[in-house]
Amino acid sequence: MRIRHAKSLIAALTCAAVVIPAGAAYAGSGPAPKPSERSVSKSTAPSAKGNPSSKAAEAAGVCDDAYQIGTTGYVKRNGTTIASVKQFYSPECQENYGYVWVWDSFHGTAGDYDVTTGVYSYSQDKVLGRKAWTDTTKQEFWSNGTATVQECTAAVGSVRKAGDPTPNNAASSKRC
Repeated sequence: MRIRHAKSLIAALTCAAVVIPAGAAYAGSGPAPKPSERSVSKSTAPSAKGNPSSKAAEAAGVCDDAYQIGTTGYVKRNGTTIASVKQFYSPECQENYGYVWVWDSFHGTAGDYDVTTGVYSYSQDKVLGRKAWTDTTKQEFWSNGTATVQECTAAVGSVRKAGDPTPNNAASSKRC
């Protein structure tokens, strides 16, 4: 009987050695890299949160230190949310930007649509940095930068599905 248990134990240990090799390293094991050794590359992928390093942001001239200010506004069509509207601020460039992200649920089924975004200035009572796209199927949209950091502002955006007579609009919260 003892030999039988010994053979079973040896077989179990052999399997464990195959599954967990000695000297293996796993993510999170070992010391963290120093800040100077960390990768400095940033993702250029578009994102619902808004990525100021994305290709669309770069094409619009968005400074890559921009971050969201205020709360998100939501574009609704027939009671269903179809897009988000956000305002971004760049301390380095001293500019504000409007941002619209078309939600996957609308983007995947809507076909072509029109989109606008910009920054509304409460003191000037107008939309600045406005950009517009027609007959698009893109998902990420950035306005031009605006020199409005000393003013009360909100990002504004609209989405109009092909065939709808008017666009659906939203604004982020007012920021001063």
